[in-house]
Amino acid sequence: MNRFESKVVIVTSAASGIGASTARRFASEGGSVVLVDRNEMALADIARELPSDRVLAHVADVSDSDAVDAMVATTVKRFGRLDVLVNNAGVHEGGEPQSITNEQWRQVMATDVDGVFFGCRAALPHLAKTKGSIVNTTSVSGTGGDWSMSPYNAAKGAVVNLTRALAMDLGKKGVRVNAVCPTLTRTGMTADVMNDGKLLAKLAEQIPLGRVCEPDEIASVIAFVASEDASFITGSDVAIDGGVSASNGQPPQ
Repeated sequence: MNRFESKVVIVTSAASGIGASTARRFASEGGSVVLVDRNEMALADIARELPSDRVLAHVADVSDSDAVDAMVATTVKRFGRLDVLVNNAGVHEGGEPQSITNEQWRQVMATDVDGVFFGCRAALPHLAKTKGSIVNTTSVSGTGGDWSMSPYNAAKGAVVNLTRALAMDLGKKGVRVNAVCPTLTRTGMTADVMNDGKLLAKLAEQIPLGRVCEPDEIASVIAFVASEDASFITGSDVAIDGGVSASNGQPPQ
């Protein structure tokens, strides 16, 4: 498939995990991909995997609105257009509510919420020209609560509803906006869980498919939602959760 031939895609937090898998997926389908991350060395490693004439590595912190504006401007200068924005950058802070500091709260909100809005705002004029698409990586933690994860739950919930609101505002401009909501996924962010066999087994029991998600599985859904195969889908939050959201909370029998 070459669903993204001649199209230009920005993927944030592209140096590892879901972002790296997503960048590889778009490139494999013919797209030109702008890799965005704060980690310059890791970003360069991913860029070397992709066709040199269709990749651009750009170091930026998405919580900085000026940096996000520059990210989009650099993309358009290099490739002449923008068709897809994947707002994938996110950080996590957890703990009991009384132990969460102001700095921890603001860090999560600045990256996970502000960064998404800044990206959408900067990209809109260019996406309106191409009738493009935005995909926001949220989480099942944005559609339901978790123990000791209030900042992350609040941020991801905000992005889910921001996605809906933007879909309404941007629909008549021809721009689609959707979110994907993964469950526990094997990434650097979840390394501690992946290395704790007992905890991992306990969490997997709550997933009807009985295992955690892999980044490539999320990348394939992001690519679908961004493509013309999903041309009448907007304002949706697509669960990639192995059946977690199908449950009413009862433990396995």
